[in-house]
Amino acid sequence: MTTPLTPDEPTPATAPAQADHSARAHSFNAAAAQYAAHRPSYPPALFDALEELTGRPLKGARVVDVGAGTGLATARLHERGAEVVAVEPGAGMAAQFRRTLPGVPVVRGSGNALPLADHSADLLTYAQAWHWTDPALAVPEALRVLRPGGALALWWNTDAHDVPWIAESARRVDRHFAGLNLSAEKRHLDARFADPTGHFDFAHREIRWSRRVPLDTHLANLGSHSVFLTDTEERAAAFFAEERRHLLAAFPAGLVEETYDVHLLLGTTPTA
Repeated sequence: MTTPLTPDEPTPATAPAQADHSARAHSFNAAAAQYAAHRPSYPPALFDALEELTGRPLKGARVVDVGAGTGLATARLHERGAEVVAVEPGAGMAAQFRRTLPGVPVVRGSGNALPLADHSADLLTYAQAWHWTDPALAVPEALRVLRPGGALALWWNTDAHDVPWIAESARRVDRHFAGLNLSAEKRHLDARFADPTGHFDFAHREIRWSRRVPLDTHLANLGSHSVFLTDTEERAAAFFAEERRHLLAAFPAGLVEETYDVHLLLGTTPTA
């Protein structure tokens, strides 16, 4: 699952918050086609960094892409020659995945209970999906499925908030969702959050990249985030009408230059 604005945050473990978290997690299934068409992919430098940090090429590696969504990261891993199996909990997302990547196997499941054999993977990847897991369950599952010396890679596309128009847009989103601190993505980049058990000592890489897209694509990308998917239609429509006005002032030609920082966390298992 991917999100260029900020990672969708886990919510406190109260019953209403858990229900909201569940609703947001399931919201992608009804918007899978929108997600696949408009979400950003990942730059080649990310996969170069994976190879550098793991010390082995992706070609021929047995990779499990967990929370694969519509296959944005899976496709890039497959292009690099990895033997990829995707794991995706959502029926709608998995169906879109199969339409997009009919030659790549995808199984239903989650990082909290991987439907995979012990020590069967060289690399587990979570492309913008780790925050939907319970790390207390997902870390032991990663250790079970990874081979000795295997690696767990977590990454997120995050907006480059040092770019003025992006910072201004993020503040408008924050105001729209008053009470949801959507700018707190650093919480997800803290290795203590990523692995509360302390089994993984994560290396961190940050990779900046950008893409230029039509304004409609940018807005559809933004609208595919769970906070908007679970917003009311009236509130969301009002926000996007106003956001279109702001962005046309910044990009009168109707082409938006989106700038992202990919944050990569990678940890390896003991070799013996």
